[in-house]
Amino acid sequence: MDYVNEMDGMVLKGEIPQAVDKFFADEAKTTDVDGSITSNKTEAIEKLTGFVGSIAEVKEITLLNSASEGNVSMSEFLFNFDMKDGNEVKWHEVIRRVWEDGKVINEQYFQN
Repeated sequence: MDYVNEMDGMVLKGEIPQAVDKFFADEAKTTDVDGSITSNKTEAIEKLTGFVGSIAEVKEITLLNSASEGNVSMSEFLFNFDMKDGNEVKWHEVIRRVWEDGKVINEQYFQN
């Protein structure tokens, strides 16, 4: 699925809300590690735009691995940000996406 590589490439550049805008279906649902849910593309863009806006400096975004089978993709990232509030945020995340006609209809985040 070439669109997985393209979406992951946008995430690597820090273009996370833009990737959601381009690749999410209007009714796409996301589930975060804390259980919070967005129920459509607009809500996901608003949430991610707020998060990206709280970043002072991107120290690292690394794609460790990506795999697809059928209409499901998994992308494994390392993120490291300095936030505007002075905190440093680091995490290891796997993003599971379900695709339909080249658009994400469900995205779930797993961290460790």
